Amino acid sequence: MPREAVSFVVPDLSAFARSLARALAAREATERPGHVEMLNLIARAAGHRNVQALRASLHAPVSPLAAEDRAPAVPLTENARRTLRLFDTRGRMVRLPSKYTLLKLALWVLWTRFDARRVYTEKQVNAVLIAANTFGDHVTLRRELIDHRLLARESDGSKYWKLAARPDDETRALLAAWRVRQRERGRAPVATQEEPGLH
Repeated sequence: MPREAVSFVVPDLSAFARSLARALAAREATERPGHVEMLNLIARAAGHRNVQALRASLHAPVSPLAAEDRAPAVPLTENARRTLRLFDTRGRMVRLPSKYTLLKLALWVLWTRFDARRVYTEKQVNAVLIAANTFGDHVTLRRELIDHRLLARESDGSKYWKLAARPDDETRALLAAWRVRQRERGRAPVATQEEPGLH
C-alpha cells in the first residue's frame, strides 16, 4: 500500500511541543507508543481528534457557496471590518484587541469553531483555541468566551459546551462575511447546529 504524504501547519510550535510532551507523560512509562498511537498523539497535539481526522481535514471538499453566504444581509460596520482584519489568511486570530467592541465580535468568530452538539473537556477547548490564534493566549480566549456567555462550563472545569446565542445584525453580517472569506480561501467553516438567524 503506497504511503500518503501528510503535511500540516502547526500555528504555535511551542504549544504543539508542550501538548505532545503532556500526552506522552500521561501514558504509562513502561512502554513506548506504537506507530499508530504516536500518529494519533501528534494529530491531537496539532488540534485534531486523531490522525484520520487530520487526513480528512486535508481532503475535505469545499462546497459551493450557498446563496445566503454570498454576501452579508446588511453592510459591514467599520468595527466588523476591523474585526476581520484580526484574523490571518488561515483564519487564526493574530492579536487580542484592546477595544471591547472588537473583542466581542472576534469572540463570535471563535464561537463558530465549536460544535453545539458536543461536550468538550478543557483540553479539547484549549486545542481548538490554540489552533485558532497565533499569539499563544488560549487561556484568555477561553475565559472571555465564558464571560461573554458563548461557552459554558461545569464549576470544576470538567465539561465545556457551546451556548445557543443570538447574534445581533452587526454580528450576523460579520459571520456571513467570515464564512464567505473562509470558503473563498478553501477553508470551509466549522458546521454548527445552533446559529439562530444564520441559516
